[in-house]
Amino acid sequence: MYQFALMNFGGAANSGAGNASGNGAGGGIGMIIMLVAMFAIMYFMMIRPQKKKQKEEQAMRDNVQIGDEITTIGGIVGRVVTVKDDSLIIETGADRNKMKIMRWAVGTNNTANEKIEAERQAAKEAAEAEKLAKMEESKQKSEAQRKKSKKRDD
Repeated sequence: MYQFALMNFGGAANSGAGNASGNGAGGGIGMIIMLVAMFAIMYFMMIRPQKKKQKEEQAMRDNVQIGDEITTIGGIVGRVVTVKDDSLIIETGADRNKMKIMRWAVGTNNTANEKIEAERQAAKEAAEAEKLAKMEESKQKSEAQRKKSKKRDD
């Protein structure tokens, strides 16, 4: 009430400064919390998945072996002939031209992708076969129960 009286009598500058500093401290902590929360969200939504993807790509490039079919980031498809520390030699085309490329230029390992796809397909077929076997088994059980109940009724 005293502050209200000061505002009416020309003390508005003093009371306004007091209110601003009180609200500013609370607002500053809130602002810091918001910044930390935004950084955490950005880290988990953008930075972390990107680092995970880079690690997977590096592991794929490190696991390239002789005989693998690869595609470079430039779109050249070839079969690996020689593997060195930081470079590969690949054969391309029907006339088997040889090219030396850097390891970082490998875009995809087509041979590894084909193996993974074949494993997924085999697992899918095995799951379907298991599902069919369970369905057949349950069908046989239900028929056996019907026969038992029919015998009881007679």
